Amino acid sequence: MKIKWVMRLFVYSVLLTSFVFSGCGAGPRNDGKTGVKVSFWGTPEEIDIITQALSDWQKEHPEIKVVFEHTPYTGYTSKILTRIAGGAAPDIIATEVDYFVTFASKGVLEDLTPYVDQDPSGFRKDDFFPQIIDRFTYDGKLMALPRDIAPFACVYYNKKLFDAAGLPYPTDDWTWNDLLRIARDLTQKDESGRVTQYGFYGWAWQNFIYGNGGALVDDVKNPTRTMLDDPKTIEGLQFYSDMSNLYGVMPTPMAFMNFGMGADRMFANDRVAMFLSGIWETPLFRNYNISWDVVMFPKNAAGVRAFGTGGTGYCILKSSKHKKEAWEVIKALTGPKGQELFAKRGLSQPARIEVAKGDAFANDPQPPANKKMLNEAVRHVVFSPLHPQWREIEEKILKPRLELVFNGKKRAEEVIKEVAAEINATLKR
Repeated sequence: MKIKWVMRLFVYSVLLTSFVFSGCGAGPRNDGKTGVKVSFWGTPEEIDIITQALSDWQKEHPEIKVVFEHTPYTGYTSKILTRIAGGAAPDIIATEVDYFVTFASKGVLEDLTPYVDQDPSGFRKDDFFPQIIDRFTYDGKLMALPRDIAPFACVYYNKKLFDAAGLPYPTDDWTWNDLLRIARDLTQKDESGRVTQYGFYGWAWQNFIYGNGGALVDDVKNPTRTMLDDPKTIEGLQFYSDMSNLYGVMPTPMAFMNFGMGADRMFANDRVAMFLSGIWETPLFRNYNISWDVVMFPKNAAGVRAFGTGGTGYCILKSSKHKKEAWEVIKALTGPKGQELFAKRGLSQPARIEVAKGDAFANDPQPPANKKMLNEAVRHVVFSPLHPQWREIEEKILKPRLELVFNGKKRAEEVIKEVAAEINATLKR
C-alpha cells in the first residue's frame, strides 16, 4: 500500500511540475491577469483542499491567477534557494517551522508587518495562536502567515487493547509514571518470550526533554549554548531510552524489522497499544477498522508539561514582483475556509484560534473525540532552536549519537558529554 502511495505522489509531482514549467500559467500573461506563483510540497489531497478554499476568493479576485508549483519536500529549501539565486523564484512559498529558520536567516523573505498594519480588510494577527505567530517572527518582523500548528502531543490509544486488559482509558491529567505503568500492563509476550504487543511507541524524543523541564538550548530564539548537559535533559533522554531497553515496553528499530511494518501500521494492527505522534496521523487511522482516541502527552512527576511542535505557513519572497497581489493570496491561503477544510479531513490543527475551537476541529464529531485537547496543548509547545545551523547540528552531530542511547549501547550522560562541547562550538560559529 505504501509503495503504491509513494508512486502516486511521484507521478503527481512529475506531472504537476511539468505542467507549471512548460509555461502553462507561469511567466508573463496576456489575459490581463497577474500570475502569482505558489511553491509547496503537498499531496494531491492538499492541492484539492487549497483549490476548494480559494474557489470563492478567486471569483472575487478575477484579476489574479494563482499558479501552484509542486516542489518535493526532500531538498525543498535548497531547491527554493537555487531558484531565487537563478532569478526564477515563485512569489510565495510554503514553509514549516524548521525550514522557516533557513529562509529567514538567508534574508530572502518579505517583512509582512507593514502589510498587516495597513491592511484595509481588518486582518489581525490576534486571530492566530500567538505561539505560531511568534515562531514566524524574525528580528521583530512577521515573515510568514500560519496555516496550522502541530504539537507532538497526541498519544493515540487503541480502545480494544485497553478493554481486553481491563484498563481505564488514559486522561489528559496523567503522568509519566502512569504512562510507564499502563505500557507495562499492555505489553504482552508469547511463550518464547518474544513481544507480541508493545504498550507504547513514540518517535518524539524531544518531548522527554521538554516534558522533564530540560531544553536543547538556553534560548530558543537566540541560542548561545546547548542545555543537553542539564541533568533534567539527561534524565528525560534516559527515561525515553529505558522505555525500550530497560522496561521493554517500546519497540526498538530491530523490532520494527521483525514485524515488517512501521509504527502506524503496528498501532492499527494491535501490535502497539499507544502511539505518540501528531494530529496528522488522523486520516490514516480513520481508514482502519479500529476503535481509538487521543490523549495529551503526560506530565512528569513534578507536574511539568511540554512537547515539541511543527506547523506550516506561507511567506512572500523579497524577489516577488507582485507583492501586493501575493499578500492577498496568502491571506486567502491562511483564511478560515481553508483551515476548516484541512481540519475536517483530519490533516491539521488550525492556526486560527476560532477555527480551532469551532465545529471544524474541536467540535467535529469525527474521531478523535478528544482532539480539542490540542487547543490547550498549544500553551505548552516548544519549537526547535531558531539558529541557522541547528538542523545541521541535529542531523550530523546530535541524532547519530542519540541513536547509541536509544539502542541501549550507551547511557545518555555519556553521549551528552561527548557532544555538548561540539554543539556549543558550532552555535558560537
